[in-house]
Amino acid sequence: MTAPAPFEMPPYVIDRVMKKRGRLRVFERFEPARTALVVIDMQAFYVTDVPPAVAIIPNINRMARSFRERGASVAWVKMTAGQDGRSLWPLYHERFFTPANAARHRDNLTPGTPGHELHPDLEPMPGDIHAEKSRFSAFLPGKSDLMEKLAERGITNVAITGMLTNFCCETSARDAMMLDYNVVMVSDANAARYEEDHNIGFSTVFQSFGDVLTADEAITLLD
Repeated sequence: MTAPAPFEMPPYVIDRVMKKRGRLRVFERFEPARTALVVIDMQAFYVTDVPPAVAIIPNINRMARSFRERGASVAWVKMTAGQDGRSLWPLYHERFFTPANAARHRDNLTPGTPGHELHPDLEPMPGDIHAEKSRFSAFLPGKSDLMEKLAERGITNVAITGMLTNFCCETSARDAMMLDYNVVMVSDANAARYEEDHNIGFSTVFQSFGDVLTADEAITLLD
């Protein structure tokens, strides 16, 4: 599977950031013990139909191995949309889907179904964090158990990967920063259906919510 073209930050965004804070990068180093790679929604139901998401699996696995080797944590976050045949997000399903599509989304993202599981090419390991959410953001109190699990390990730094760049990943990055996490989005370990959507998610986050780095650059934050 061919990966999308490398992301390039638009010049006008770089110019604005330099005028605002005088430097491109917010963070120079993350303490590994206080850092987690957060992998969002890389579930079979989602990933299979989005070729760019399949293409980032090798980078996510490589980052997970590198983070563990350096003493950082890895957190796998799954979207849970249904439980016992009922929607966990009625407003979304009733207003933003046809009835058939709502049922498909709800039922394929119910625990115990094949679609709810992580894509089989991913490499979760014993000792990793496993969390669930019922909204776009993985950092929405009351709708995700990720924050509590990160707090148990003293995590204050997060590198966001997964899909979709401009939906769950960008939303999670924004919320994480506003909850006082130090945030990085990883440009070649996030995926969207369309390149335009992918790119706009990064340009927004870069201006006020965190850094946008490649997988290699994110790994070097831990060195």
